[in-house]
Amino acid sequence: MRCYLDHNATTPLRPEARDAMIAAMDIAGNPSSVHTEGRAAKSIIERARGQIAAALGAEGADIIFTSGATEAAALALRDYGISCAEIEHDAVTSWCDTSLPVDTNGHVRTDDPARSAIQFANSETGVIQTLPDGLYMSDMTQAFGKLPIAFNWSGAQMAIVSAHKLGGPKGIGALIVKRGTDIAAQIRGGGQEMGRRSGTENLIGIAGFGAAAQAAARDLADGAWERVEKLRNILEKAIEQSANKTIFVGNAVSRLPNTSMFVTDGWKGETQVMQMDLSGFAVSAGSACSSGKVKSSRVLRAMGLSETQAASALRVSLGVNTTHDDVMQFAETWIAHVNKFQARNGANR
Repeated sequence: MRCYLDHNATTPLRPEARDAMIAAMDIAGNPSSVHTEGRAAKSIIERARGQIAAALGAEGADIIFTSGATEAAALALRDYGISCAEIEHDAVTSWCDTSLPVDTNGHVRTDDPARSAIQFANSETGVIQTLPDGLYMSDMTQAFGKLPIAFNWSGAQMAIVSAHKLGGPKGIGALIVKRGTDIAAQIRGGGQEMGRRSGTENLIGIAGFGAAAQAAARDLADGAWERVEKLRNILEKAIEQSANKTIFVGNAVSRLPNTSMFVTDGWKGETQVMQMDLSGFAVSAGSACSSGKVKSSRVLRAMGLSETQAASALRVSLGVNTTHDDVMQFAETWIAHVNKFQARNGANR
């Protein structure tokens, strides 16, 4: 029986999203057509837009659907001369100069918010940022659905989000833009999405995104993530008691409730991932968006950890369906592996 503990990479499809997607498959019309079938398709898109706006606290903002957060980042950042920190996702650093400073807790500082992009929460460490007023853009991909967010009060002019991080389908995301903000289209053609992103809309993906956002908001209101945070803390306590040389990254500051990244110096993250995979657990050594490559964490290096430490990290990210048994079985298995590593390491000295 496998145990999935890599929810920051992608979260399993919610049943609400699956149902909405199946229903959308039966809609024949093109959303740009004015006949009855076209209007039916358009109504699904506008309903999803409203669901996402309500879940994200973005009522009144423009929600521009894209193929994912990566495309949304390109739409927001390309050729605009924005600065960010090294801890941002590759989708952001690819378009920015990475000159913003990062402290040892993973917090970012900027003296020019209007020319800066700062993530709401880090995908690897879970560290949460305080966003300055007037910020150009924030990557809210990991925080959306896990934290009570109000885009309208966040201080950011724009934000990027992705459906598959909160139980929606892969291949659909959005750029959230404060109304009146000027954004030049990168994909031109039919003028869909308010002229910002042309191309016939991904009706099925959008329907799933809206339903997932609505369900995620319900979980958040019901306290699901408070329960997850308790499980994360139980996991860390179990590991801390048995592996006192392992350090937890970002645990001195506010983090996502589901995320734990820990470092056992010298024990390669990729080795840990493979060993835990063979033991039935899906975990990660960091961001999943590197074409399957496992390498030392750029985020940890930016926070001041050594190259060896940055290559010795493991990330466990829980979901709303993670159980106490899942956490304890993982802890027991990981501790058995770390004990073997330490025994070998000691014998080789």
